[in-house]
Amino acid sequence: MPVTMICPNLKCGRTVVAADSARGKVVRCAHCQALFLVPRDVSRHTRETRPADPAGDEAKRRNP
Repeated sequence: MPVTMICPNLKCGRTVVAADSARGKVVRCAHCQALFLVPRDVSRHTRETRPADPAGDEAKRRNP
């Protein structure tokens, strides 16, 4: 499954899609030519895998 990331170059910020075989390798953004490393295990870098807060961050923001 391809890896979809955002270019780390703050002036670019484009979406970069890298092949699954690029995990752990350095790739280049097709737009700005910035080099960056594709993480080996992308799932640990996504929001969905963070442990849920039992109290809920949303509740804390509404009732300080």
